[in-house]
Amino acid sequence: MVETMEQYQENLKKIYELQKFGIKLGLSSTENLLSRLGNPHKSLKCVHLAGTNGKGSVAAMVDATLREAGYETGMYVSPHLVRFTERFKVGGREIEKEDVLRISRKVWQVVDEREPPTFFEFVTAMAFVWFAEKKADPVLLETGMGGRLDATNICSPLVSVITTLGLEHQEYLGPTLAHIAREKAGIIKPKVPCVHGVLQKSAKKVIEDTARSLESPVVARGRDIFFRRLKDGSFNLKGRKWDLKGLRTSLAGRHQPSNACLALGVLEELSFHGYEINEEHIRRGLAGVRWPGRLDKVSHKEGEPAIWLDGAHNVPAAKALVESLDEVRGASSRLIMVLGVMADKDLRHILGLLTPAADKVIFSRPHYKRAADPQVLAEAAPRGLDYETEKDLKEAVKRAVRLAGPDGAVLITGSLFTVGEALSFLETD
Repeated sequence: MVETMEQYQENLKKIYELQKFGIKLGLSSTENLLSRLGNPHKSLKCVHLAGTNGKGSVAAMVDATLREAGYETGMYVSPHLVRFTERFKVGGREIEKEDVLRISRKVWQVVDEREPPTFFEFVTAMAFVWFAEKKADPVLLETGMGGRLDATNICSPLVSVITTLGLEHQEYLGPTLAHIAREKAGIIKPKVPCVHGVLQKSAKKVIEDTARSLESPVVARGRDIFFRRLKDGSFNLKGRKWDLKGLRTSLAGRHQPSNACLALGVLEELSFHGYEINEEHIRRGLAGVRWPGRLDKVSHKEGEPAIWLDGAHNVPAAKALVESLDEVRGASSRLIMVLGVMADKDLRHILGLLTPAADKVIFSRPHYKRAADPQVLAEAAPRGLDYETEKDLKEAVKRAVRLAGPDGAVLITGSLFTVGEALSFLETD
């Protein structure tokens, strides 16, 4: 049991204070920190995932399938939605607060004040320590940003995965898709297979040229692994080992069969490494996978509208959400959108995609310093929009529920911070 909740919260506050060091692209600080911890990452078998969107869904699908096959997997993701402990899972179970406190103290003991870690470097070190302690096998690691200089890139993976690419974090990763592809391709290791779903010609060339120079086998969606959506909502997957018909996944959205295709590519590579996986494991894993906050139906109480969450935090994610809005609307008579976006995003493009799909939009914001003011969002939105502004997110959601009525639907979107804050009070109400 945690010594006191106050100690746990004080510890988290201290970790969050490392955010003052910002984003530091480079591996030396993480390497030095982990060296002082005994290099726990060197004992781990990893699957390393990078990409603009889809990393979490692919990782969750692989994780769910491997657990069906009896493996005690590790999973490291960011950001978390509600609880810090969501970032670290073994066997589908979040880390206990007692372990957060104990392991963070272990990491603090070896921090060199002359080389203070960033928040992400510190938390990544915690992850490696915990996964090594728990003997997790394999460990699914999401990059925080980019790839080449991301703190997770000190791992030695069995498989590297690059999901999709879009323009993101251009101040750090570069102005074009080709620049961004070079950063993502930095996770590819010599002779380690790379599974990817990159479609844009310039970016795809960068990924595959990098792999070729490192003698890394490439498994490409649409060339080596395939998916096909069926009219009844199921889909087929075909790889080099399995040809699977009539699959279903619990994750909503038209893009999920595409993510499942990449998951199949990863699972096939793991099977070639000796992991014992069969068709039934894949079927059950895809059918039972959970990935909260991504086109996630969280409530449909009697007498109230359906409430959906989706962290459409960039242009490609917004496009994917729009393509799946028929699932959100269903038979609903009215769709009310609650939208909060970070100020540094492409507001006009994101809002231009999302807001026309709603009958009414309520612009709001999470309690996060980077969030755009609701009035700024309203000014960036298309003209002629039926909208309101409400700075308090909880009040915005309450208002949306009233406006939608029992036969309508509410969609809370625009940022994972918006989704996480909404989920925190929806879970407790």
